[in-house]
Amino acid sequence: MISYIRGELISAEPDRIVVEAGGIGYNINIPQTVLSGLPGIGFEVKIHTYLQVREDAMQLFGFLTRDDLDVFRLLLGVSGIGPKGALAVLSQLSADDLRFAVLSGDDKAIAKAPGLGKKTAQKIILELKDKLSLEDAFEARSAHAAAGAGAAAGSGAVQETVEALTALGYSATDAIKTVKSIEGAESMDVEALLSEALKRL
Repeated sequence: MISYIRGELISAEPDRIVVEAGGIGYNINIPQTVLSGLPGIGFEVKIHTYLQVREDAMQLFGFLTRDDLDVFRLLLGVSGIGPKGALAVLSQLSADDLRFAVLSGDDKAIAKAPGLGKKTAQKIILELKDKLSLEDAFEARSAHAAAGAGAAAGSGAVQETVEALTALGYSATDAIKTVKSIEGAESMDVEALLSEALKRL
């Protein structure tokens, strides 16, 4: 029903964001891995979405790439895995890492997701193994590596700095806004970024 939402990023928390598009603020559940890829508050963002409709609620789940959304849908096809469980898996593992974990039978890596036990991890491997191929997994990883080559060095530092600030008691929204406002943040290390961010907060 809703393929994606493009609009202004209004707020961001570790598990949800609000995007305003056409005068409507959309509350979107996200995996934690999305945080580091978001622009600053007030900037435009495009979020690929999945709409869950239940008798008592409608919820949006969002991802920065179509690939992540496709993997989320694959997880929903596993018996006993709902949107929150699928989100927990993708908060622990990237789409690429999940593919390799499934293909290599690494249930320990998948079981690290909060709320998932070893049996559920084994079920994910069993039900998804035939739907994935090693060739496609390598192809997807290569494409992502090429696309993110320019920003790869800084993206980890940005995410670590945001996590450090939230651990110190600042809200995720303030932490992201502050870090993203620092010029050259993508090329700085965690120590320098944290020091500059603390000055501004």
